[in-house]
Amino acid sequence: MNLRPPRVKGLGLVAWLAGILFFLPIAWMVLTSFHSEESAATNPPSFAASLTLDGYRDFFGTAGGASPWPALVNSTVASLASTLFVLVLALPAAYALSIRPVKKWTDVLFFFLSTKMLPVVAGLLPIYLFAKNTGMLDDIWLLVILYTSMNLPIAVWMMQSFLAEVPIAVIEAARIDGARLPTLLARVVAPIAMPGIAATALICFIFGWNELLFARVLSGVVAQTAPVFLTGFITSQGLFLAKVCAASLVISLPVLAAGFAAQDKLVQGLSLGAVK
Repeated sequence: MNLRPPRVKGLGLVAWLAGILFFLPIAWMVLTSFHSEESAATNPPSFAASLTLDGYRDFFGTAGGASPWPALVNSTVASLASTLFVLVLALPAAYALSIRPVKKWTDVLFFFLSTKMLPVVAGLLPIYLFAKNTGMLDDIWLLVILYTSMNLPIAVWMMQSFLAEVPIAVIEAARIDGARLPTLLARVVAPIAMPGIAATALICFIFGWNELLFARVLSGVVAQTAPVFLTGFITSQGLFLAKVCAASLVISLPVLAAGFAAQDKLVQGLSLGAVK
């Protein structure tokens, strides 16, 4: 016997409809990626058109085009390295703001968040001139430094709320046993706050992987990332829809795979502290 009130059923139906609406563009992109360019360009689209892998062959360069592998490797290096650096820097900062709070720690958090309020394009010219004068243009490590600095404020803000849920008694017991700060962070705080750390790492990885503006301006051929490589498919000859859809799907797969693999920790981390 179903005892759920009609209002709950209605909200469930709305949630399903919203989920389907969000999924339809992705399903359309996946279907279009398996169509030929002629079938993909029809209006209205032909759902019964024959399927082909030509879009994926063109993307991976088997038809004579540029190979996407250097761009994919650059995106992987920039995203993973910046995420690792963010976690190493954000964990002690969040510890100082939560478990061992400094004076006016709320003002410190607001200062961190205020750095995200500056339009990204406003800092583009100074950073470009700095990179040019230091010889770091088209250098993947410049993007690593930028992604680290861009994601660090939001990481500290997120991890502060996660680390605030760590029991103080556990930390005090570790201190009595002689644990120093590095050991305390690595063996006591980090395992307890692992869901929150995983959620922060996933968000920083996604932000780093999807970043386009700085990568477009500061990289050329050597440090070109996957989003920049994707924009190269829009040429003066027109938009090849099937090829772009295939490329978009392949470039989105690492983020989707990371989100799927860490979905349990992501939910735990984002809901940490919601239930007392």
